[in-house]
Amino acid sequence: MKKILVTIMLFWASSVFASDAIYTSFFSNNAVGGYDTVAYFTVGKPVKGSSNYSTSYKKTKWLFSSAENLALFKANPSKYAPQYGGFCAWAVAAKNSRASGDPLRWNIVNDKLYLNYDKEIQMLWKKDISGFIVKADVNWPKLLND
Repeated sequence: MKKILVTIMLFWASSVFASDAIYTSFFSNNAVGGYDTVAYFTVGKPVKGSSNYSTSYKKTKWLFSSAENLALFKANPSKYAPQYGGFCAWAVAAKNSRASGDPLRWNIVNDKLYLNYDKEIQMLWKKDISGFIVKADVNWPKLLND
């Protein structure tokens, strides 16, 4: 039953987000659910951002917890932005589809940030991270053009 539910959610998510390059929720225009994407690298955990420290990148609002993190992001946004626009990395790889990325389900691999849909999906992701990255790197450009 869980596999059916995940498949339905991934199908639904792929149609809803088909034209978006950066994942945002229905209720917000903030990337990474309003979390400070630089903090994953500097403090090693998710930290909520503040509207006091924000910028726009790829037509999306990004929030940061400090002026320092905002400056780091502005100097090199592609270093700190999550891979695959913050969509679930496993879904991009395994299903060639988009699903929401949860800012609390994350990994940094080779100095790149990856988000996953939920705990169960993250466990699947961790079984073959390098293999999934190879597949997602092939699938993502096609998903951007759909």
